[in-house]
Amino acid sequence: MPNLLLELRSEEIPARMQRKAAGDLKKLVTDALVEAGLSYEGAREYWTPRRLALDIHGLTARSADVREERKGPRTDANEKAIEGFLRGAGLSSVSEAQVVSDPKKGDFYVAVISKPGRATEEIVAEVIPGIIRDFPWPKSMRWGKASSKPGALRWVRPLQSIVCTFGPEHEETTVIPFEIDGIIASNITYGHRFHAPEAITVRRFDDYAASLEKAKVIIDAERRKDIILHDARDIAFANGLELVEDEGLLEEVSGLVEWPQVLMGSFEEDYLSIPSEIIRLTIKTNQKCFVTRRQGEGTLSNRFILVSNIQAHDGGKEIVHGNGKVVRARLSDALHFWKRDQGNLPDLETLAASAAKFGLDLQKPLDQRMAKLDALDVTFHAKLGTQGARVARIRALAKELAAITGADPALTDRAAVLAKADLRTEAVGEFPELQGLMGRKYAVLQGENASVAAAVEDHYKPQGPSDRVPEDKVAITLALADKLDTLTGFWAIDEKPTGSKDPFALRRAALGVVRILLERRVRLPLLATTRDGDLLSFFHDRLKVYLRDQGARYDLIDAVLTPDADDLLMVARRVEALTAFITSEDGKNLLAGTKRATQLLAAEEKKGTVIADGVSPALLKLDAEKELFSAISSASKDAADAVAGEDFRSAMEALSKLRGPVDRFFEEVLVNDEDAAIRANRLALLRLIREATGTVADFSKISG
Repeated sequence: MPNLLLELRSEEIPARMQRKAAGDLKKLVTDALVEAGLSYEGAREYWTPRRLALDIHGLTARSADVREERKGPRTDANEKAIEGFLRGAGLSSVSEAQVVSDPKKGDFYVAVISKPGRATEEIVAEVIPGIIRDFPWPKSMRWGKASSKPGALRWVRPLQSIVCTFGPEHEETTVIPFEIDGIIASNITYGHRFHAPEAITVRRFDDYAASLEKAKVIIDAERRKDIILHDARDIAFANGLELVEDEGLLEEVSGLVEWPQVLMGSFEEDYLSIPSEIIRLTIKTNQKCFVTRRQGEGTLSNRFILVSNIQAHDGGKEIVHGNGKVVRARLSDALHFWKRDQGNLPDLETLAASAAKFGLDLQKPLDQRMAKLDALDVTFHAKLGTQGARVARIRALAKELAAITGADPALTDRAAVLAKADLRTEAVGEFPELQGLMGRKYAVLQGENASVAAAVEDHYKPQGPSDRVPEDKVAITLALADKLDTLTGFWAIDEKPTGSKDPFALRRAALGVVRILLERRVRLPLLATTRDGDLLSFFHDRLKVYLRDQGARYDLIDAVLTPDADDLLMVARRVEALTAFITSEDGKNLLAGTKRATQLLAAEEKKGTVIADGVSPALLKLDAEKELFSAISSASKDAADAVAGEDFRSAMEALSKLRGPVDRFFEEVLVNDEDAAIRANRLALLRLIREATGTVADFSKISG
């Protein structure tokens, strides 16, 4: 079957946009072709800094013929209804329609619309230009003389050429010619802009990819990543070093080169006195280079790995030299920041009031930065006040939480007042992603308690489902206070997440609270802490996501989670116990019996059948109902006692003793007895089953 090759070549596409753009191109084109009646066996997208490409194989040569019968109005309908039907069906008169008789509905018009299939070339030439013109780039531009004209083409960078070929796998292909703002689709592409800028004639994807590789362009981004990673590892190993791997940087760098050449540069060892995190970020952010460390050690070396797009005649010496000069300049700036942050601020006399407010020691550099943060009235959010006001709220909340977590109150308070201080350091000003981490380093340098220093860094954590959770009690307390203040604040000003939009990362904050409570086994009454039922519901949503990711069944979560459940650790423990119980043989059978009881009871309640207020032992006539009543009385007490003692497994075990009596009851007892009093009494017995199991979960919500 025929294949389609499409290439859109332009000036450099930003690396962060390439993967998504290639995926968008694949989806837009294949969706449009399928919509037009074509089918295909497979499609794969490719990208480099200067091109997006699409290989669609097994594409049908033409769309299928279509015959459609469209039912119209009755033949005696009014004239306007008939005219509307004819317009919609594309008919010029009723003579072109068929008349169909229906014994019940009478005669009515039917239009038979036949649409002959179209050649794939015609369909492609029709749909591709629109896709290119309306391509969903985050940012786009116009260029050249045509840019001033209405409707001029917009693209992420100036579009230079289009390849569009179609044909069988082993025969000649044809060019599908279409034109966009003077660019005519052809079978001509171009290789590496420096090494092989000459024109290349291509037929289909196989020779396209091979020809480009000869012209120093590797079209497959995953292969470029693999080359960079393995060459970087090898050159590091040859120098007695290890590559510090970085998937995000690898993805970015592979999007900057079409012909990756891996080289090694160096800088003076004196710069290694700078914290490794700053060195790594400086080299990564400014030069898109990887750092290395000594084999078997955690410390960085003074060698870095760079990736060039040029295979230089001198082996890359000039490229390495140029990158080294920039790296040294950036590290010199970083060293300056690092040293300045450890010194005194020049205006200490203006910070006395802020220092007194937070109990700060202006002899210490990090205390000075916190005082400065407060004195400058740095805004946290227009409706939520300054960073200083926020620290005061976190401090007050942390004091309350320390009594719950068991954290040392004095250390918790000290950590709270220093937690945001590094926001005024020059290192964090240059690299915001180092907030918290730099605070910890500066806290250690000025002799803070280890728990305080750890809390300054870890109060931001966890920042996602895979990030680590704080372990120290002071850090746990401060992390909870920070996230709860954020959530209650934004809930108070009605800035809640909507759909996919969450500009203040409130879902991440709530998930962080959930993970801390569950993974560090903290008992925290969230409703009493936040005083917001809507926010509690938001926590419930995050809890469900977390538990499902841990393998819990959604129906078991729903069976345990009530709207006012604000002790999430207890909810998780109930789900865990219920999961173990419901997968056992006793649990499965009891679930079946309980469901039968509750469904029968619900049906009678809906009909208004009289149900006794309580079970009368005198009306229990059969051994099976007497046995069930006795078993429920015993199991209910044992389960309630176990729940009160938060021993949910024992509560489940107590309920499991109902299995036999419930089974026997339904085998031997007719609930709807002719005697109304006996019937009402037996229904009350069923209600006791529902109430007994309800002490641990709502069994009606459990599937199966």
